[in-house]
Amino acid sequence: MAADVIITEKLGKRYGKVRAVEAVSLSIKGGEIYGFLGLNGAGKTTTIRMLLAMIKPDTGAAYINGQKVHAGNYRLWEQAGCLVETARAYPDLTVAENLEIVRRMHRINDAKAVNGVIEKLRLTPFRDRKAKALSLGNVQRLGLAKAFIHHPQILVLDEPSNGLDPAGIVEIRQLLLDMARNDGVTVFISSHILSEISRLADRIGIIHQGRILQEIQTSRLEELSQKRLLVKTCGLEDTRLLLEQKGYEVSYSADKEALVVTGKTAAKPEIIAALLVQSGHSLTMLKTEEEDLEGYFLRIVGGVQ
Repeated sequence: MAADVIITEKLGKRYGKVRAVEAVSLSIKGGEIYGFLGLNGAGKTTTIRMLLAMIKPDTGAAYINGQKVHAGNYRLWEQAGCLVETARAYPDLTVAENLEIVRRMHRINDAKAVNGVIEKLRLTPFRDRKAKALSLGNVQRLGLAKAFIHHPQILVLDEPSNGLDPAGIVEIRQLLLDMARNDGVTVFISSHILSEISRLADRIGIIHQGRILQEIQTSRLEELSQKRLLVKTCGLEDTRLLLEQKGYEVSYSADKEALVVTGKTAAKPEIIAALLVQSGHSLTMLKTEEEDLEGYFLRIVGGVQ
């Protein structure tokens, strides 16, 4: 089993009377893609900034590859690449010039490293364009190129899909999956595009009001997700009464044009179909809907007062 390469122990941060993060403890294994989810203001970026020594925690500590994270531990950044919130660049320098500075800062001897990462992030048509003339999506690609250039074994990415078009989002997803699966890179990623996290992450952590509410394996999402059954007949009210008499949890849909059956029985539409047909109800639609990550996330955070 892979060792834990990112660890936080009861990280906490307050700004005056505001509790931004409280007692956040995480353990992320080598080669794992960990999705970090939360509403705006939940504490995602504050946690990431503490993990990267951008801000000092009030309580607790963070470790990368067994080394305690603090502002003076420069060697950590040889092992980690990051992109936090908005990508930044020298506006009057070209894409290649920006990356050349980063190459020298990381003391990368291979002069071809800049061209390599430009090709990797599909920035070749823009290599000689000044950063201030780039689109938002290409600024983001440049930020990712800066994070990737030294081939780090750990990536910490805060909203890396900002500004990317759908094709770009798919490209970055495939790139991160390839790096994790084939190169053993550990990825800690936050994103508001929950559908993307569900396709990418091995494990998901949900933070709310500064605390970790839940961690789950993405593979368990189907098992944990709620299912509902949409039912349409020629007589909805009669059908509702019948289903309730049989012990089903039934309500009307928002548009009042269908019935919604919830609970464990929603996963067995064939039983309800047989009941309705045998009872003489004219069934016109029977549709199973399964909660996705977005619905699951909203249900979990919505249940917290």
